[in-house]
This record gives sequence, C-alpha cells and structure tokens, in this order.
Amino acid sequence: MNDWRIYRGVGQPHDGVRRLPEPPPWRDFTRAQDGAPTGSQDPSGARRLGVRRRRAENYAPRPAEVDAVNAALYLRRPLLVTGNPGTGKSTLAYAVAHELQLGRVLRWPIVSRTSLQDGLYRYDAIGRLQDVQLERARGAGGNGSGPGDGNGAAAGSAADGRADGDGRADGDGADGADRDPGIGAYIRLGPLGTALLPSELPRVLLIDELDKSDLDLPNDLLNTLEEGEFAIPELERVADRQPVVEVLSHDSGRVAVHGGRIACTNFPLIVLTSNGERDFPAPLLRRCVQLELEPPGEEQLTAMVEAHLGEEGVAAGQDLIGRFLDREPGEVMAADQLLNALFLTQHTPHAERLTRERIADLLMQRLDRSR
Repeated sequence: MNDWRIYRGVGQPHDGVRRLPEPPPWRDFTRAQDGAPTGSQDPSGARRLGVRRRRAENYAPRPAEVDAVNAALYLRRPLLVTGNPGTGKSTLAYAVAHELQLGRVLRWPIVSRTSLQDGLYRYDAIGRLQDVQLERARGAGGNGSGPGDGNGAAAGSAADGRADGDGRADGDGADGADRDPGIGAYIRLGPLGTALLPSELPRVLLIDELDKSDLDLPNDLLNTLEEGEFAIPELERVADRQPVVEVLSHDSGRVAVHGGRIACTNFPLIVLTSNGERDFPAPLLRRCVQLELEPPGEEQLTAMVEAHLGEEGVAAGQDLIGRFLDREPGEVMAADQLLNALFLTQHTPHAERLTRERIADLLMQRLDRSR
C-alpha cells in the first residue's frame, strides 16, 4: 500500500509534494469568485473571494441570526456579533452580502494599534512632498541647474513654492501641472470610509475582532456610526478652489469627494465581531443590534458537513460529529476543526493508515486550554 505521507522526515530531498491531492473545498485558493480559474491577472484577490463565497453559500443561520440581521438592516444600525472562535461570526457578513447581492465585503481587521483614522482614510503627505520635490528638481535640471544642485535645489524649491489646492505647485508651468496628479492621488479611503460613500445599495462592512482594539477605538467610532459621515480636512481646506476631488477607495477605484466630506445615502450593514475578550462601553452597545452566536448544533453541523463533503461525509463521520457535540460544557472548539478531521480521514488518499482517534486528537484539540 502506498504511503499516504507527503513529508516523511527522512532528511533526503524528494518530489513527494507533487502527489499532494486536491485541497478541501473550504481551502481551495485556485478558483475565482465566479468559479473560473484565476491567474496572474487577478490582483484584486478573487481567489480569496472565491473561498469566502463558498463559505457564505454553505452558511446555515439560525432564526435568531436572521432576525438580528433584518433588525440591523431595518434600523440602519451596526450588528455586534459575539461568540467563541469558529462560530461563524465573520462568515455571517459574507453570507448576507452574497444572498442580498451587495458586492464585495469590505473587511477591516482590528489589532491593538488600529485607530479610527485607519478605517476612514489615509493621506500620504510625505509621498506628495517627495513627488513635488522630484518634479521641481527635474524642472530645475531642465533649466540648466543640473543634478549637481543636490538636495539644496529640491528642498529650496519645495520651501519656496507652495502647493495649490489642486496639488499643483506654484511656478511649475504647464508641463509640471500636467505631470502633477493632484492631492486626490495621495488620499486613499479605508474600509469604513469606503462603506460610507453614497451608493444605491448599502455596502457590507466587516469590522473584525473589535475586542482586540485599544480602549479608545470603540468610543472613537461612536460619532461616525451615529452620523454616517466624516470630513477629510485636507480636502475641506481646498474646497473653495477644488470642490470635487477624486480619491482612491479601499476597492482601488477612484471616487469623487464633494466639498471634502463623505456622507452615506444608504447606511452600510456594519458587522462588528468580538470573541468576548473585553466589554464595550454602553454608548456603543446602545447603537448596535447585539447578537450572541452559540456553537453550532447538530442540524447546523450536519448541513455544514453535507455542503462540503456530501451525504457520504455525513454518514461516515457520525462518530466524529457526535464527539464534537458531546464535548464538555464550556469547552471551545471550532466547526472547521471537525471538517478538517472528516476530510483527512475520508478524502485524503491512504489516510486510513492513521486511526480516526489519532486524527481526531490531532485536529480537534480544544481552543481554550490556555484559559
């Protein structure tokens, strides 16, 4: 019987990795969102979107989850979803966007250093200054100054010349103005800023793991979530000379900003997720529809396994499904751990050489052992 192992630990190079079978459906990064193969001309991450779309298609929400989503849609309020890791908090956002055809989900992952500014927009002032200095240095070189002027010529030009509101430096002349892309080229909206753009339909924004933020971010979000708008001071200052400026969005497209302010016409569906590692202030909680996700039950697990591995996977994996459901109260495990164990025992060639118990012990370890 052929050895199922790819890595054998023999210390000698070999080409066994070429025998690696097809990946699990939920870890297949070779297909695009529409099911077409992706290649080098897929810079927007369509492969990742394809994986997330499959997860969304196979998501089976409970009635309480459906009610909470509809409440958030009707009330134009954020949806705060809490629960243990692996309960489907993030997948819920993708499932809603998929079913309601609301386009790509805007994802804002939160870490301890994340600020509100990261979600709204970024202005690359240093990059803009460097480009202005470079253009001035080129202009000076064309007038006979040459590169020998060094930093003094560039720095002096940047100091003497002032940038107009449209991003063009005084005295550049027609050629310099044509080369200068303007201030909008140096402003990129973040996920939250893009979600608040005027649109015919609401966007879906996933603010993932808000409980990992510092203490200030939940409070900083309050005004923006309440008003559905924000200002870009760099554009407000030049609004009298340039009332409309095109900036980059989080989707990498160019969008027009009027008067230096962005205000939504349809409040986005904002899904904030939390693993319950901290409490949130009451002002944030009162602005949100709150949903606590329970670990998946037998019906949800069965539907999930059948969607990914078929009826054969459900029939062959009843013992592992039962083991997952019969875990001790308070013991944290994620549903994808069960899927991994079922896939390896049933769909990897020659995996029968490992016992089911060894695979279950390896892949279905509790996630809260450090608590």
